[in-house]
Amino acid sequence: MLLTVQDIHKTYTTADGPFEVLRGIDLSLDAGETLALTGESGSGKSTLLHLIGGLDTADHGQIIISGTDIATLDDNGRAALRRGTVGVVFQQFNLIPSLKVADNIAFQARLAGQHDPAWAATLADRMGLTPQLGKYPEQLSGGQQQRVAIARTLAPKPRLVLADEPTGNLDEATASIVLDLMLELVSETGAGLLMVTHSEALAGRMSRRLHLRTGQVA
Repeated sequence: MLLTVQDIHKTYTTADGPFEVLRGIDLSLDAGETLALTGESGSGKSTLLHLIGGLDTADHGQIIISGTDIATLDDNGRAALRRGTVGVVFQQFNLIPSLKVADNIAFQARLAGQHDPAWAATLADRMGLTPQLGKYPEQLSGGQQQRVAIARTLAPKPRLVLADEPTGNLDEATASIVLDLMLELVSETGAGLLMVTHSEALAGRMSRRLHLRTGQVA
C-alpha cells in the first residue's frame, strides 16, 4: 500500500477554544490509484492533505507513506519526502518569479537530485508549454502557470501526488484539460493521486472518492 492513514486527529486552538478539525480519519491509496477528497469548506480536506504532505503534524494517529511513518521524520526528513516521494500541487501556483518556465519545471527535480532533462521536456510538451519555456511566470496566463506547477510536481516522478484544488482558479474548460493531462501523466508514472476538489465533475473522474463532513468520513 502506497499510503495508509489511520485514526488521524487534529485540533487547532482558536479564540473560541479548541477546534477539532479532524476526528479519526482512515484512508488508503495504492500506486496507480486516484482518490477524490470532497466535502464542504471547513470539513478538514486541506488539513488532511497538509498532514499527509508533512506540512503539519497530527495530534494522534499514523500516516505511512511507502512504509515510512512520517511522524518519525524531522523537518529535514519531511522536506526530503516532499522533494522526491511526495509531490504537492497547490491552488496557488507558488512558482518562482525570478526563474523562467524551464527552470521552474526543473526546480523540484533538481532539489531531489532526480532531474531528467528528457522527462522535463516531455512534461513541457504534453502540457503545451514548450513555446513558453523561455518566459517568466508573470508572462503566462493562470492556466499556463498551473500547468507549470503540475509539471514541476511531476518532474521528480513522485510516487504520491497530492493536489489541493489544483484547478480551483481555472475556468471549466481549462480545468478539464489540466485534469486530463494530470491523470494521464500520473497513470504513466504509476503514481497515486489524492486530490481535494469541490467539483463534482472532477471528482467523478477519479477511481474513488471520500467525502468528509465535520472532520469525519461521511
